[in-house]
Amino acid sequence: MEEQNYFKKSDLKKFAEISKFQEKMGKKFFDYYEEVFSEGALTQREKSLIALAVAHTVQCPYCIDAYTTDCLKKGADEEQMMEAVHVAAAIRSGASLVFSVQMMNQVNKLTM
Repeated sequence: MEEQNYFKKSDLKKFAEISKFQEKMGKKFFDYYEEVFSEGALTQREKSLIALAVAHTVQCPYCIDAYTTDCLKKGADEEQMMEAVHVAAAIRSGASLVFSVQMMNQVNKLTM
């Protein structure tokens, strides 16, 4: 029996259909999304690199595929994309490690 993946690459193309069951909110989301990714204080390329890093942090395979493609299309290279991913990884690991202070406080409370 062939193993099936929960995430199907072909489903990424269906993202535009999220308005199907709730048109009003879907339209508001897409209007917001379009505005967020338009040129502003940050370039579209910079926003795509941020999105790629966040995609790795939230572990969304659809977003990783979409923003890898988008970053390349907007002129980012492999080194820049990997550096953005490392920034996300450093923040994620730091966020986990900072909670060790809570553990150390509890150890001190229980052993003193």
